[in-house]
Amino acid sequence: MRRVSVDIGGTFTDCFLAFDGAYVEAKALTTHNNLASGFMDALGNACEQVGKDVETVLSSVDAVRYATTLGTNALIEGTGPKVAILTTAGYESTVPLMRARGYGDGLSEAEQANLPAANRPTPLVPVTRIVGIRERVDYKGEAVLGIDETDVREQIRRLVDEGAQAFVVSLINSVVNPAHEKEVERIILDEFPTHLLGSIPIILGHRVAGRKGEYARTMSAVIDALLHDQMYHGMSSLEMALRKAGYKQPMLLVHNTSGMAQMNSTTSLQTIHSGPVAGLEATNYLSKAFDQPNLIATDMGGTSFDIGLVTADGVKFYDFNPILHRWLVSTPMTYLHTLGAGGGSIARFDRMWNAVEVGPGSAGSDPGPACYGRGGTRPTTTDANLVLGYLDEENYAGGTIKLSRRRAERAIQEHICKPSGMDLIDAAKAIKRKVDHNMAQAIFKEVAVKGYNPKNFVLLSYGGGGPLHACGYSDEIGISRILIPPFSCVFSALGAGNMNQLHIHETSLYMMLYDANLRQVLSDFTEFNRTVVELEAKGREDLRRQGVPDDAIRARVEVDMRYGNQLAQTGIVVPFRRMETAADVITLLDLFSANYATRFGEGSQAPEAGVRINVIRVVSYVEHEQLRLRPSEVRVGTKPVARAQRECHFPKVDGAVSTAVYDASAVAEGMTIDGPALVESPRTTFLVDPGWRLTMGAMGSAWLEKITK
Repeated sequence: MRRVSVDIGGTFTDCFLAFDGAYVEAKALTTHNNLASGFMDALGNACEQVGKDVETVLSSVDAVRYATTLGTNALIEGTGPKVAILTTAGYESTVPLMRARGYGDGLSEAEQANLPAANRPTPLVPVTRIVGIRERVDYKGEAVLGIDETDVREQIRRLVDEGAQAFVVSLINSVVNPAHEKEVERIILDEFPTHLLGSIPIILGHRVAGRKGEYARTMSAVIDALLHDQMYHGMSSLEMALRKAGYKQPMLLVHNTSGMAQMNSTTSLQTIHSGPVAGLEATNYLSKAFDQPNLIATDMGGTSFDIGLVTADGVKFYDFNPILHRWLVSTPMTYLHTLGAGGGSIARFDRMWNAVEVGPGSAGSDPGPACYGRGGTRPTTTDANLVLGYLDEENYAGGTIKLSRRRAERAIQEHICKPSGMDLIDAAKAIKRKVDHNMAQAIFKEVAVKGYNPKNFVLLSYGGGGPLHACGYSDEIGISRILIPPFSCVFSALGAGNMNQLHIHETSLYMMLYDANLRQVLSDFTEFNRTVVELEAKGREDLRRQGVPDDAIRARVEVDMRYGNQLAQTGIVVPFRRMETAADVITLLDLFSANYATRFGEGSQAPEAGVRINVIRVVSYVEHEQLRLRPSEVRVGTKPVARAQRECHFPKVDGAVSTAVYDASAVAEGMTIDGPALVESPRTTFLVDPGWRLTMGAMGSAWLEKITK
């Protein structure tokens, strides 16, 4: 296998290279002004390790897989073309008004609770570029009022006069019958043909999101239009850089649905948060390879901390109405919870609460933490870790970044010690204690609200900063076993290398599977089967466009079910492709009941309210060769020899503690180390807190376990 996969984060660009049996990891600082530069730096580093030049590697690999934050950054910055919206007359205020709780979307709990300061974000599309057109389709998909072509042409011309550079067409009930949206598209193309310089991109709401919910669907299309131009040019420039370096295959972009596709089959919206999603997909693979059915995936990078779940019941958690920055959208996205707690998270002293706070603001890679010496002056998590003795000033990031302890101390003294009255070490301890607490609380909440007990899970810790903080946040929530996976510092990039080409198509519908009033189960399967056939055809067409032969295409059917009108909606993988008998209905009802009981407790089921399907989803995919990771089978228990001792400080221990420092390359598989200890590799550091024991595993993996007395 020869494969390159890259994950671009807010601080570091991670690269994983599989080349003729060799697995190699590499990192470089993210270059936000030109992502291709950081990409090629990381790739060059990886190629050096296998003794090949970049041109030789790129000309022979089967694929380059790319997870990007380009779309996320563009959305936060608010850059993009001037978007105009055409909607059904009478619904022009849907986007400006948002939802009742729209003021709080994307804000922290504390900010949402501050109602006197509540304020809705500035709309991405001003009211002057939102127009209503005379047409109407009812909830069943029947045309009540046809398109008035003259009216549409007048509105299009007015929007262009207002400066519109991209059109979003989002009409009421178009997910049931998209005929009117397609007609509006035809009229726009007639006015501004694609072969003219005045051509304007057109985004149809029903193509971006297949669910009902007019506001969320329209915002999905707006964000897709807003990011389209920048994503296209950003990805095209990267593809050109790869072509110049000898790469001849189509570039594969990671989607936030845990799949990937070529650029010609990818929308901008599908790339949001694709890096963290790749890490969760790697967790799914590791769960099977290491026989660990219940895993909490925690990814601590330089900018953020991401949390995801893999469970023994096989439930995949999707967020179908995620919040992107401040905007609710409707798109199937693998569920992850993200908070601003990374190595670059900025610490501050809150005078009102007389406490140290960390994040969500981040120093990123430019200027970076104060200790980087690149112009940063605010204290960060990394600065605190350096002051506490956990990091080696001369060998951070394999020696590519020289750290300045003096700058870190000055930043903490200026912004934490002076306003709080704490000494330097206590201030650094407070920073670490706070960031660990934030992560622990977020983990507990995410696991508990889904109906699981965190103590029944193994915690998976990866990302450049994960192994440095894993003992701290695990201890706080009572988890006693931590698995640090192989290639932990580039684990999300590894996940991108293990993904399949995949597309998800879904549609909203109202289908009573069990009618409690009539005490009857569904007997007419026509609509269910017809919908599945249509969605399968869309997925097959997506994969055919990318050159995938029909016999390689696989599909699975999923449904979202609920009891009556409950808000709790549960995703179920359907064990059949077509519904043919009453026994199939009973099977689906039993699966739903069992899943619901697992999540919310036996006896919580409410069949007396009826059971209905709200969404049918078809996942179309083609399976690729997988990277192979193996668990450790050796437990010799011998102790390695420390190369040095370093004075370190731990939040729960008074005074400095003499801490053994080991080279990761000198700790063989099966060797054990009791804390306190540091195990250093060129790209990450394992911190073994007092009271914990590390057992080195295969391929750079490790187990951290609480020592029981």
